[in-house]
Amino acid sequence: MAQVLAAVPRAGLEAVLVAVELVIESGVLSVEHVLNVLGRLNAAPTPPCVETSLQLKDEPLADTGRYDDLRQDEEEQPDAEEFDHAA
Repeated sequence: MAQVLAAVPRAGLEAVLVAVELVIESGVLSVEHVLNVLGRLNAAPTPPCVETSLQLKDEPLADTGRYDDLRQDEEEQPDAEEFDHAA
């Protein structure tokens, strides 16, 4: 609970108390849950929708068959070298 108390200088006592009360009401008590609720309470509001006069000429279509074809090609080539793209 020291982490909850450490959030008081950043978020303010009232916000932390509200977050703790909401978590207690939910019945799932954890520090992570309190900090998550606190973050949601302090989150910036979502921006309003932007009106535009632009219109799509051709709507995009999902091509799930292409994905299946790519997976099938990969299964047919078990010796294909894998690359670690994250490195």
